Amino acid sequence: MPVKLIVQIPCLDEEETLPLVVASIPRQIPGVDVVEVLVIDDGSTDRTVEVARACGVDHVISNTGRKGLAQSFAAGIHEALRQGADIIVNTDGDNQYPQERIPDLVAPILAGTADMVVADRQVRTITEFSRLKRVLQRIGSRVVNWAAGTSVADAASGFRAYSRDAAIRLNVVTDFSYAMETLVSAGRKRLAIAHVPVTTNPKTRESRLFSNMFEHVLRSSGAILRSYAMFRAYTVFLLCGGFFILLGSLPYLRFLWWVVTRSPEVSGHLQSLIIGGVLGLFGIVLVVLGVVADLLSVNRKLVEDVLLRLKRLEYGEGSEPDLDATLGERRLRAVRGSRAR
Repeated sequence: MPVKLIVQIPCLDEEETLPLVVASIPRQIPGVDVVEVLVIDDGSTDRTVEVARACGVDHVISNTGRKGLAQSFAAGIHEALRQGADIIVNTDGDNQYPQERIPDLVAPILAGTADMVVADRQVRTITEFSRLKRVLQRIGSRVVNWAAGTSVADAASGFRAYSRDAAIRLNVVTDFSYAMETLVSAGRKRLAIAHVPVTTNPKTRESRLFSNMFEHVLRSSGAILRSYAMFRAYTVFLLCGGFFILLGSLPYLRFLWWVVTRSPEVSGHLQSLIIGGVLGLFGIVLVVLGVVADLLSVNRKLVEDVLLRLKRLEYGEGSEPDLDATLGERRLRAVRGSRAR
């Protein structure tokens, strides 16, 4: 059974750097029979599409207008699966990542030890990053690992490899960046995740995802919280509700203190009861919402299971017993089948 690898490159006005990216993608990789390149054009206004075709890429798809990196990534995953990819590697069109390391990136998937592999850029060694950015990247990775239950060194890295099964299982709903969401989703779905250390290429341009560090931190934090809440909604609402219930109890304790130690005349402190009651009621509402959200998360799991089966039918995954087989197991079965014939 031949193994197909598709390298997808989301692009937005990358006519200058795209040739460097495509040229550095190895076309001969041990354990891989076919290597193809897919470019996802996110409404570029330059000659990105023409340059991609001139570079000899195998597939080009274009968004109708700018959809953002996350939706471009999702569109690329869909097209790669439709084209029969067994492994999908995502890299950037700005030539930040070392495409020549793709064989190392896909090796754990070929060996059957990982469903998803994330390149570790070794942020501490990147001279283009300011000290503040390096610190924030490390903190961000720790927060994502906590939310996902993983131990990936560089959670924000977009240089990744996905097995076919992992790509089918993961869904992207955010509009900002797929990196955090897919990692949290993969961790919570108990996919095997590995990481490979790499060094980055010299910086070619500023990031287009955010205009400043504050925006990056704010939007990344929102993406992490949203991704975590999708899988642990009850925990999020319970913690928030418990906080407000605890906060609401403090005015009641203050009022009780006045009753016990000061004077029976406490009419001037009834505002404590009002404030405490409002805060406590808000906390109870959050806990109730947590119960509802937990019930909705059960429904979400059922919907995702149905969606998973629909995807496998759409992408021609075959019979049900083979759905969860690793890439190595499927190749071994194919070899045995050919021998039997």
